[in-house]
Amino acid sequence: MSDSNGPRALLTRIRVWLIVFVVCLVLSGVTAFPLVTELRLLDSSLDGWAAPVADLLPGLAEWIDRVRGGVENADAQAPYLLYGTDWLAFAHLVIAVAFHGPYRDPVRNIWVIEFGMIACAGIIPLALICGPVRGIPFWWSVIDMSFGVIGVLPLLHVRRLIKRLEAATAPEPVPAG
Repeated sequence: MSDSNGPRALLTRIRVWLIVFVVCLVLSGVTAFPLVTELRLLDSSLDGWAAPVADLLPGLAEWIDRVRGGVENADAQAPYLLYGTDWLAFAHLVIAVAFHGPYRDPVRNIWVIEFGMIACAGIIPLALICGPVRGIPFWWSVIDMSFGVIGVLPLLHVRRLIKRLEAATAPEPVPAG
């Protein structure tokens, strides 16, 4: 009979959660590369098969249409502006690579998890400060902030698992004598 809370099981659970987190981080990063195409598809879907969503949330449909138009104009007139979203994507990919350390040795590299938690927390003030400066609707900033809230949840769980793994693998204290 195997112990579901033993070191081997804890390590497996940590690694599974890290893989899920990294896959989500990579997906959110690579979607920043084809931004123009994605916005065109999203906008056309709100006029087509997703029209009920547009009818239910007209502000969302108007915002997506406005953003699509702005990104298309930037792509046509100043494509170098979209280079910023390429760097955003690259940053996601680089951060994802950092999680290889905790995958290999979670106890030793718990600082990467804590760094990720700090980054998730940092999304909130960034959205609250930069959103209004850039004319982003508050409800969109809330969506952006949700990435930090949702992202920190698996990291909190992984950190707890790592602390349990650390306790389970700590050497027995040598009695004084």
